[in-house]
Amino acid sequence: MTNKMKYLSGFIALCVILTFANIVFAQKIPVIYDSDIGDDIDDTWAISFVLRCPELDLKLVVGDQGKNIYRAKLFAKILENAGRSDVPIGIGKDLDNGQSGNQSEWLGDYDLKSYSGKVYDDGVQAIIDTIMKSEKQVTLICVGPVPNIAEALKRKPEIAQKARFVGMYGSVYVGYDRTDKLSAEYNVYADIKSCQSVLSADWDITITPVDTCGIVKLVGEKYKKMANSNDPVAKAVMENYKIWIEHAGWMKHDRDAIKHSTSPLFDTVAVYLSFAEDLLIMENLNIKVDDGGYTRIDKSAKNMNVAVKWKDMSKFEDLLLSRLTSEK
Repeated sequence: MTNKMKYLSGFIALCVILTFANIVFAQKIPVIYDSDIGDDIDDTWAISFVLRCPELDLKLVVGDQGKNIYRAKLFAKILENAGRSDVPIGIGKDLDNGQSGNQSEWLGDYDLKSYSGKVYDDGVQAIIDTIMKSEKQVTLICVGPVPNIAEALKRKPEIAQKARFVGMYGSVYVGYDRTDKLSAEYNVYADIKSCQSVLSADWDITITPVDTCGIVKLVGEKYKKMANSNDPVAKAVMENYKIWIEHAGWMKHDRDAIKHSTSPLFDTVAVYLSFAEDLLIMENLNIKVDDGGYTRIDKSAKNMNVAVKWKDMSKFEDLLLSRLTSEK
């Protein structure tokens, strides 16, 4: 082969690689992650999952439901640990409910000013700007109470035309602990009016209620593999989990749980639904948030895509585990 032919062959190969890379990048889903991180531990699992999903292009993270500086610090330290300080952080609304939580010990003396990425003082406006400036539809992954999102809709209703909403909300057929009695699920009940506004807005909505997300755990060998992983993202998750379990009041009855099982990983299912639905049974249902914080099926209410049952929960757990530990 002549030098000219070698050059041409190399040039063609490079063009193929660049074309493929551009296609992959173009197919990534731009997402905003809005979360009450730092209360229940599943939010930490979920943002770590987001960071390890090649399908997603994380544009912004914002802490919701108050404790805005505490939540921003958690995001910052997690992002830095994962080598993702390119991701901007929005400081959410201040609801005057403190600046500490169950994972404060992991933060130590971390200073938000040390974060090398962008930090927006007005996280609500950052949500609006990120959506409105995007050339592609933005997916909002919301896994906590939603005062930030309700405020964003109030300031700029047009965001509903440029975004879709995917979240962890409600109890549709099954309540907590698999009971037949429906539950006023926390993410709804904690700010009912905000949730009523958001879950009736004019955007496409997909949710995982406790029917499906409330039963996801890593147990036995899967838990052991996660606990023993040397991956930096997995290690940070487990560090937080070990600290969190000592402070989470509802887990105090089972101090032994950390030795063999995670707590329910509710929010991770919403992350999965942002890019796939194959492992779940989905139903189109008209859902109303009533004044008691329940999510009722109501023919007059907003139609949304609801994950009601699993097709293969074990396969989802394997996916979550492999992504967090970077192992197949």
